[in-house]
Amino acid sequence: MVPASTAPLRAAVIGSPIGHSKSPLLHAAAYRELGIECSYTAVDVVEADLGAFVDGVRAAPGWRGLSVTMPLKAAVARLVDATTEPATVLGVVNTVVVDGGPGDRVLTGHNTDVAGVANALASAGVHEPGHAVILGGGGTAAAAVAALARLGAATVRVVVRRPEASADLLRVGQALGIDVVLVPWSTAADAVAAADVVVSTLPPRAADPVAASLAATAGFSTQGTLLDVAYDPWPSTLAAAWQHAGGTIVPGLDMLLHQAVEQVRLFFPATAQDPQGVLDVMCDAVGAARR
Repeated sequence: MVPASTAPLRAAVIGSPIGHSKSPLLHAAAYRELGIECSYTAVDVVEADLGAFVDGVRAAPGWRGLSVTMPLKAAVARLVDATTEPATVLGVVNTVVVDGGPGDRVLTGHNTDVAGVANALASAGVHEPGHAVILGGGGTAAAAVAALARLGAATVRVVVRRPEASADLLRVGQALGIDVVLVPWSTAADAVAAADVVVSTLPPRAADPVAASLAATAGFSTQGTLLDVAYDPWPSTLAAAWQHAGGTIVPGLDMLLHQAVEQVRLFFPATAQDPQGVLDVMCDAVGAARR
């Protein structure tokens, strides 16, 4: 049990849009399992309002942490007091741990997306990927680069619409010891078709044109693995095309589950936790098969 505090404990997931988030269901299930009394809500925050929101977290009692989703992951990294690896090298934060009281707050940024991607792929049998491709060049793509490096990939191709806007991924790759190659969006379908591991970090339906190209390619088949972080609707059009061609698909929900387990551990490090037990109750909360 977590000791009672002078103010009710609270945490939240922030981003925009946020209404679709399953994080409140996952965290609520974990807190019940662990005997933690903490509210967890979804708060719609746009980037222009982020600074004021973080100031409010610093001032108000009871805060334990924040889960951070698009489009705030890079901006939050610039507002916290400190970051841990791999958030420091990525420049991207998806988890904020709040310590201390009002007036003496310390906000520490972490990145649990890396563990989420790596563990979701490893659970699907991916080890030392040879030909890896990432769709998209944002904050989640940076986490995917780190996850693939953790799994032993030597090179990853990142398919982006504007390579100049994703140049920081080259720095991330150099820091992590993985060769990052930026390739233009016009080659997306060919890059995906040739890969044995694909991680799509695009918003829902943004990869539909790639799926259409794959579906229209005569004789296309694959034995590779695709992780699509967009889990609603599922299967995505891209996932359906990949599965139809013989490949293995991993829903973004798996990534969400694995990273949420790590978030709970960071929010409440003094609580005895069984990671598999927490994962099981989270799966039950969203009607997913236990991993």
